[in-house]
Amino acid sequence: MVKVRELMKQNLTSVQSQETAYAAALMMRVLKIGSVFVKEHDHIIGIVTETDLVRKVMSMNRTPESTSVASVMSAPVIGIHQDRPIWDVADLMEQSSVRHLAVTDDDEAIIGVVSVRDLLHPVAIDDF
Repeated sequence: MVKVRELMKQNLTSVQSQETAYAAALMMRVLKIGSVFVKEHDHIIGIVTETDLVRKVMSMNRTPESTSVASVMSAPVIGIHQDRPIWDVADLMEQSSVRHLAVTDDDEAIIGVVSVRDLLHPVAIDDF
């Protein structure tokens, strides 16, 4: 059985809450990622995803250079424990209508991120 920790990305990318949607989008493009965590005083307070940028900035005709990530982030961040099986990821994503989940350890600290794309990585059928 494949566990979340085997698919998660451990490189946590974040922006400060006062950063712009443009800065977050640029970071996502350069790093080829679909989300960034939003921090305030060194604590993660939300997540901004490609979907957030499309639905809350572009489609609302907001200016990315003057729209703060705090105003378009998804919060609270939904998390899943690193030892949960990957089918729990899909279930939680569907229940929560999200495509990215924070991955947590035993202390509930965020240690990674798992996306719907990560579920597409080839694994043996027996692992499900």
